[in-house]
Amino acid sequence: MTTYLLCGGGTAGHVNPLLAIADRIRRDEPDARIIVLGTAEGLEARLVPERGYELVTVAKLPFPRRPSRAALAFPSRLSGVIRSIESLIRDRGVDVVVGVGGYVAAPAYLAARRARVPLALHEANARPGMANRLGSRFTRFVGVAFEGTPLRHARFVGMPLRAEIETLDRAAVRGEALRAFGLDAARRTLLVTGGSLGAVRLNEAVRATVTEVVDAGWQVLHITGTRDTGAAVQAEHYHPLDYCDRMDLALAVADLAVSRAGSATVSELTALGIPAVYVPLAIGNGEQRLNARQAVEAGAARLVDNADFTPEWVRSALLPLLRDEAAIATMASNAEEIGVRDGTRRMLDLVHEAVGIR
Repeated sequence: MTTYLLCGGGTAGHVNPLLAIADRIRRDEPDARIIVLGTAEGLEARLVPERGYELVTVAKLPFPRRPSRAALAFPSRLSGVIRSIESLIRDRGVDVVVGVGGYVAAPAYLAARRARVPLALHEANARPGMANRLGSRFTRFVGVAFEGTPLRHARFVGMPLRAEIETLDRAAVRGEALRAFGLDAARRTLLVTGGSLGAVRLNEAVRATVTEVVDAGWQVLHITGTRDTGAAVQAEHYHPLDYCDRMDLALAVADLAVSRAGSATVSELTALGIPAVYVPLAIGNGEQRLNARQAVEAGAARLVDNADFTPEWVRSALLPLLRDEAAIATMASNAEEIGVRDGTRRMLDLVHEAVGIR
């Protein structure tokens, strides 16, 4: 029986691949013990117990980036967290530590090194985070979601995806999906999503041009986000939702997507062969633009800067694409060629290699 300590969290970009790995372990190794290490503030505090996994929390310790009292106290606080994780590893007989980045990852990597247990990690973004840059110094078992990720010992495994996405048969569930959203089977579907919270720029531009998109023969499934404050638009063949709890069905009907370029979104769209227009979030360290790069270079997607995604751009660039069936078909074929559906298995193979399981 193997005991896994999965560590990471904070955002969906960290929690979702962690849960995908945990679910695959539970499916394939029913006698394995799975412990998840996170914080009380991150998404993992809700999602991990909901999925039925044990969650152990430690203090959230953001790395200080400027001199302050918190910076002075950071070394001793970090040392305390590392010791507590090391004790957890020893007391619970952990066989391998698996990290996906986030606040708890760096101290967990240091604790694994001190406890002399195998370490494997996964980096979801094309531009690696600080914790995984540190962790890659301690192990050669480093999986990445995107080719060319500049991380020591990186091996391309793809993104660990939710089982319902990995196994999705779009054609088989298309009828169910059309009925679920009230869509017209005779029209192609443009899926627009800025994530669960929404994207103001995407929402505004799409609302302003929705009748023109419909006139081009399309219908719009628009996931506006739970924080959307824009004025409602009523139009035939326009289907707004503030939140979608069946993204598998939304992806099943998407003939083209307009979305942000989070690592999970890019990975899911390419895995399912869905062409896309990516509008990278213009904050952070620019990782979203890099996440979309391979798909754009492969001809599976197009990219437009957030500032340029305006009603004028929709009219001058998106509408001509919507009318070009051959171009969309080529993009879909290219997406399917580069997409990876078995990233979870590939990553777990890497973990097994680290711990010596065959």
